Amino acid sequence: MCLSVCLSADMKSLENVLRRAVTEGQPRRLRAWRKILIVVEGVYSMEGSVCKLAEIVRLKKKYKAYVYLDEAHSIGAMGPTGRGVSEYWGVDPADIDIMMGTFTKSFGAAGGYIAANQDVINYLRGASHSTTYAASVPAPVAQQIITSMTIIMGDDGTKEGEKRVAQLLDNSRYFRQRLTEMNFIVYGNEDSPVVPILLYEPGKVTSFSRELLKKKIAVVVVGFPATSIVEARARICLSASHTRDMLDYALKEINEVGDLLLLKK
Repeated sequence: MCLSVCLSADMKSLENVLRRAVTEGQPRRLRAWRKILIVVEGVYSMEGSVCKLAEIVRLKKKYKAYVYLDEAHSIGAMGPTGRGVSEYWGVDPADIDIMMGTFTKSFGAAGGYIAANQDVINYLRGASHSTTYAASVPAPVAQQIITSMTIIMGDDGTKEGEKRVAQLLDNSRYFRQRLTEMNFIVYGNEDSPVVPILLYEPGKVTSFSRELLKKKIAVVVVGFPATSIVEARARICLSASHTRDMLDYALKEINEVGDLLLLKK
C-alpha cells in the first residue's frame, strides 16, 4: 500500500507525518508502507503560495519517500527561464520522482503531461484510463505545444521567451505590491502569478464581481466549498501580456470597489 502526504508550507508538520508513517506504519495493521508519496503543487491555485521544494526534497531523501509535483500553475511561469519551481528553488529535476503539468496555461494549448522514469511511464501507458480511452492530442494542438515550448526555452533563436517570463515576474510583483499598499489582504508568494484578494464575507463575493463587471473588468471569485466559508476570495491570474496601463486601470477600479464594499484592512 502507498501513503500519500499533501503538505506544502509547514515543513515541521510534514516531517512529523513522515516520521510517524515510517515508525508506525499502516493504521490498525501496523505493517510498513511500501511507498510514501509526498504530493505537492508548484504554485497553489487558490493560495498563490509556492511550495518549499528544496526542503521537501531534503525530507524525501531523509525518509526515503517519493515526490509527486504538480506544475500546472508554475511551468512556464516560475524560474528565470520558465522551467518551474525546480528552477526557481535551484532543485535538480532528477530529485523529483513524478512531474505533472498542463498545456492549457503557459503553452496556450490543451492536454497535459507526466514526466517520470521509464517504468512509471510504461505503467501509465498500459493502465491509465486517459491513455486507454481518451483521444490523442490533435496534431495542431501538439504543434502549438512544441512551438510554445521552443519559444519559452529560447530554442527559436530569440530572447522572447526569457523576456516574457521576466515580464510576468515584474507584473506579479508590481500588482501584488500595489494591492498591499492599498490595504487589501493578499495571500501568496511575492513572485507568484496567482494573486488571491481576500473578500472574506460570502455576501461580498458576488458584489465584488458585479461591481467590477460594471467597470468592464471580469474577475474570478471563489467561495465555499472551494475555500472555507469565511475565506472567500478573488483570484487574479497575471500574464506577461498585461501592460502596465492595463494593470493600473484594474488596480484603480479594484481600489474603488474595495472602498465601496469595505474590503480593506
